[in-house]
Amino acid sequence: MGRASGRRGVLRIDLDAAEAGGRVSVRRQDHLAAEEPLEIRVGPAGPNRRTPLAVTMRTPGDDIDLAIGFLLTEGIIRTADDVRTAQLCAGTDTPNTYNVVDIVLADDVPAPATDPARNFYTTSSCGVCGKASIDAVRTRSRHDVSTDPVTVPARTLAELPDQLRAAQRGFDRTGGLHAAGLFSADGKLVVLREDVGRHNAVDKVIGWAVREQRLPLRGHLLLVSGRASFELTQKAWMAGIPLLAAVSAPSTLAAELATEAGMTLVGFLRGGTMNVYAGDTRITV
Repeated sequence: MGRASGRRGVLRIDLDAAEAGGRVSVRRQDHLAAEEPLEIRVGPAGPNRRTPLAVTMRTPGDDIDLAIGFLLTEGIIRTADDVRTAQLCAGTDTPNTYNVVDIVLADDVPAPATDPARNFYTTSSCGVCGKASIDAVRTRSRHDVSTDPVTVPARTLAELPDQLRAAQRGFDRTGGLHAAGLFSADGKLVVLREDVGRHNAVDKVIGWAVREQRLPLRGHLLLVSGRASFELTQKAWMAGIPLLAAVSAPSTLAAELATEAGMTLVGFLRGGTMNVYAGDTRITV
């Protein structure tokens, strides 16, 4: 796992073991999911011409994909060709922790304006926190997902959470990482990414798809291990994904945005049950 996790001494208390005659407490080492800041710097070519755009708290790993996915879902870039170079830099930390991604935009891509009213600092739990209003984050997608004819059997959907969980190596070790998985319509896992932040895991998936020249992701679905928020729905729309599924609940804004975009939104996908909050014609029973 490398920097994706760390070890820390803990006092383990087990009352059930004590009742059975075992030790009530023991000191041991435990694995924790790593959480570190990542600064994304963006701008044109030339020395010292990139300026800080965002700082997000994330689990180290796939940082280039995270940065590119963030730029795509924020509407700053549209394709991989809009990025001239992207590299992980040492920053000013001592020792070097490589918590800076430096991105040079193509010559015809305008540098994003940094607006103090739209604070791009994000925590690991909420990518929209700090932005001035919902209007400020409602980025319009260039992809019309409403015309995507893909359909998915409910039985196929029901099998996906087990696939996602089986592929979560980081969660197995730490118990503290969210996952986002991109699946084909027939239920095959295409790519999975983990992070302490749900939105970061999704950006890592989308950033991978950008670099692989796979956008728009027609005929695919995105499964997230937590709830379906407005922001995750928006990110899926920006990548041209017609179906977003979550093992937990959606929000009201997520359902409204999915309806507006013509997306399918599935929540509480657990075992053989699920709730379809928008676009139910894509789910076949």
